[in-house]
This record gives sequence, structure tokens and C-alpha cells, in this order.
Amino acid sequence: MTIPDDRPAIGRAETFEIRDRPASEAAGAASLQRARGHAEAVVGASWRGSRSRTGIRRLHQAGCLKLRFPRLPEDECQAVVINTSGGLTGGDCLTLGFDLEPRAALTVTTQACERVYRSSAGAATVDLSMRVGDGAALAYLPQETILFEGGRLSRRLHLDAAATSRFLLVESVLLGRAAMGEVVASGEIADRWRLRRDGRLVLADDLRLGGAIDLLGARACALGGAHAFSTLVWQGPDPCGLLSRLRGHLTETEGASLVDGLVVARLVARDGYALRKRLGPFIALLAHSALPLVWSL
Repeated sequence: MTIPDDRPAIGRAETFEIRDRPASEAAGAASLQRARGHAEAVVGASWRGSRSRTGIRRLHQAGCLKLRFPRLPEDECQAVVINTSGGLTGGDCLTLGFDLEPRAALTVTTQACERVYRSSAGAATVDLSMRVGDGAALAYLPQETILFEGGRLSRRLHLDAAATSRFLLVESVLLGRAAMGEVVASGEIADRWRLRRDGRLVLADDLRLGGAIDLLGARACALGGAHAFSTLVWQGPDPCGLLSRLRGHLTETEGASLVDGLVVARLVARDGYALRKRLGPFIALLAHSALPLVWSL
């Protein structure tokens, strides 16, 4: 508001002036707040007589990502990942890292299902790096990722494991929630896995569903009409024997194979409830520990 001179403005006309904002200020006002999170942990084994117990060596967390280590019976160590932003959308960025020293044992899970909401621009990104030392055991068991209509997610998983280690990696995706009548007609999810054994690449897997997801998922060569699926990768002793037992539990639309000593399997189900019921026995067969308690809450 501009007043021509210093005389009282009462009873006088007032002149308003509107000026254009500087380009930088306008761009800043138009930008949307995005979630940023980083968490990493190093765990190692310590000995109490003849028993080994895994504990935290180093822990770092920043932004919207938190790690919690609940008190559990026996000597089990479990990390629960919490995304305090409440979900993901385009432009959000999370990075996670876990380092298991020799003979350590760790289970990684999430507090709840991760939700990927409609994106106005770009994709949410999640980067996960893990290292598993000699004789160590890792179970990466996050709860399901739920992709909502218009959601876009790009994930990258990098793992370098010793040949003497054991690990189980599980990643599950739900295309909407069937119980809520949700249908995902469009969106995108891309998973890029790179697994190394003693530094040598042994598995490179790229999975992408994009565009008209409902039409693509209906094809027999894709999901065959299913709306939930899981990828499992396992390393451990006697992979051939385990693969034979695993195949005995698979349906006609599922598959498992042996890739350079790794057992790789994909499961599909009509919805999230059916998928979780199928996952339980597989995890019990493959993991070094029981199903995380947060899965049942």
C-alpha cells in the first residue's frame, strides 16, 4: 500500500501496488516439500562363553528415517525401519545401509507397509546398500509396498556378501488394496537389484511395471491377473536341495530357479492377504530367524 505523503490517510483514497515476484522467489514458493531420509547401521558379533550375540557398532539416522532395535528373546538382533513421513510420493528420497561384520546375524524389517501415493512429478527413490561378512546371516524382510493409483517408485538394492554368509531378501508389492476396492490403472514401479559374492556380480535383476499397469498385469506373461507379488533371493548351504523343496510349494503361475548358487523365486497372489499367507511358510523355510513380530501387529 502506497500513501502519497505523510498526512493522515483517513478519508483519503488509497493506492495499492502489486509487483511481480522475482523469478527465484516464485520458483521457491511453487516448490513442494519433499521427504528426505538416511539411516545406516553397522552390527557385529560378540561372544559370551560359547554364545554369540549381535550388537550395534555404529548407528546414524537423519531426516524422516529412523531405526529401532527392539529387545527380543535369545540373542536375536532386529532392526525396524520407520519412515516418519507416512509414505512416499514423487521427489521423495530415502537411503538405507546395513553392514554385518563376520558372524553377525541381523533381521531387517519395517514398522508397517510402505505406501506410494500419486505423484505429481517424478518418482520416489529408495536406495538400499548392504554388506554381509564371513559367516554372517541377514534376513531382509520388509512389509509389503502398496502402490496407489498414479504412484511412481524407483528402488535400487545393492548387496555384497561373503561366500560363507547366508541371506534371504524378500520384497513384496501390492497393486492397491483389494479390501478397499482400489484399482491401480496407471503408475510405475521399478526394482533394480545387483548382488555380488565376494565382489563378483552374481545376479542382476531389473523389474519394471509401468504405464497401464492393470492391462499389463492381466497378461499371462506378467502377473496373470494377480494384484500382489513377491521376489525372494536366498543364499545358503545345499541350494539344490532347497530349490527342490521350494518348488514343491509353488503354484503353476509361480517359479523358482538356481542362479550361480542363489535360489531366486517369485510368488504371486490375488491380493495382499493371500500373498502374506503364502509368504509365511516360505520365510520359515528360508530365514535364519522367525517372522518379525511387527508383521502380526
